[in-house]
Amino acid sequence: MDKDSCCHGPGYASPKDAMRNGPREKLLYVPCVSLAPGKPDSLATIDVDPESKTYCKVIHRLWMPYVGDEVHHSGWNSCSSCYDKATEKRSHLVLPCVTSSRVYVVDTLTDERQPRITKVIEPEEVHSKGGISMPHSAHCLASGDVMLSSIGDENGNSKGSFVLIDAKEWRVKGRWEKESADMGHDFWYKPRHNVMISTELGEPRAIQSGFNVDRFQKGLDKFGRCINVWDWTTRELIQTMELGPDGQLPTEVRMLHDPEEAIAYVNCALSSTVWIVSKTKDGSWKAEKVITVENKKVENWILPEMPGLILDQLISLDDRFLFFSNWAHGDIRQYDITDRRKPKLVGQVFIGGLICKDSPVKVTEDKELKERPDPLYFGGKRVQGGAQQLQLSLDGKRLYVTTSLYSAWDRQFYPEMAEKGAWLLMVDVDTDRGGLTLNKDFFVDFGAFSDGPTLANVPRFPGGDCKSDIWL
Repeated sequence: MDKDSCCHGPGYASPKDAMRNGPREKLLYVPCVSLAPGKPDSLATIDVDPESKTYCKVIHRLWMPYVGDEVHHSGWNSCSSCYDKATEKRSHLVLPCVTSSRVYVVDTLTDERQPRITKVIEPEEVHSKGGISMPHSAHCLASGDVMLSSIGDENGNSKGSFVLIDAKEWRVKGRWEKESADMGHDFWYKPRHNVMISTELGEPRAIQSGFNVDRFQKGLDKFGRCINVWDWTTRELIQTMELGPDGQLPTEVRMLHDPEEAIAYVNCALSSTVWIVSKTKDGSWKAEKVITVENKKVENWILPEMPGLILDQLISLDDRFLFFSNWAHGDIRQYDITDRRKPKLVGQVFIGGLICKDSPVKVTEDKELKERPDPLYFGGKRVQGGAQQLQLSLDGKRLYVTTSLYSAWDRQFYPEMAEKGAWLLMVDVDTDRGGLTLNKDFFVDFGAFSDGPTLANVPRFPGGDCKSDIWL
């Protein structure tokens, strides 16, 4: 839970306060997409308290009332942005569904070990009042609202819009911005610099049906290459940065946690690059490529060269380390970003991936590795998928990772995972010198459920984390 809140709101006074004084996490909430026909999705509660008898176990599953939602990311009703509001509580987890466009509101305060659904915001309300579909990221605002980003409009066309939800009455209030961007996906805001930064993923049909190589090469499926900058006060789109071929499919944006810092990092999946986005002296913003993961030349795959597919990233609360996942190659990388424009690789560990020694994909040229990584086994079963969604403990010492992305892409890139289920693993982090070590004592197999396997997405801690909390 959040630190003692008798005199303040949820979260922590500062990122460093959270890192130094935040308690060790005891629970994780993980959205799960059912792979069994006719079964709804669920929210899994996982015990991560090493002193508990049910450590490393799924102790509760909250079933959604509908089938075919595709629960994906999640966000809180309130976080450290409301720290100065003593009456606010971090009480509800918001779960947007990228297939149905439904939004679930889940009460985690009444019983944090057994969450319950408080409200279901139906797709009709999301479409009619918000004008969006495929809601993706959710962030709480200091105003008491929750903001959702979108990938599509109400008709399924691409649209970079943001919808406000009243976090007291749980109703859609309308759009946040004056005019929408061409595409959308993730966002992060920083009021002290009067800015919000968002990414452009691609048009809905290019995402929903999986990666179609022929349509992509012919330019029929459009993926994003832009980063958008918004005026936080006027809610206007003030700058669009075209990244070009080295910036294809920008997915996540993470700003440094220090509210004084005017710096963000954006990862681009298809180009396997990371960009720093910074404020210039004249008040505009610029993007510079600072990390490139080399493609691997391969055979028996959909392309002659395999990108890393950097799909998720996060920054430690002290703004020292950046972590990202290469979903195709299978590795997690840790970079020291003390020198903001010259990240230094200090840790790397492989969690599955498509280039393991037992993979049918043949690597013909690899500029980074001397040998292919071994496949990963836990409990006598092979880990399916590759490193994808990340979550870091407040103290920065434990990195949780799930192996699923999105069901359509999972079926294409990792068909065995789409049959057998995803995994949750833990990586131990050296916070002094840098370094990543797979924890051999922690694993959750989402294929072991008696009612059928599931996929698993972004984990959340009940007390907040470095991907949800924003400091003003």
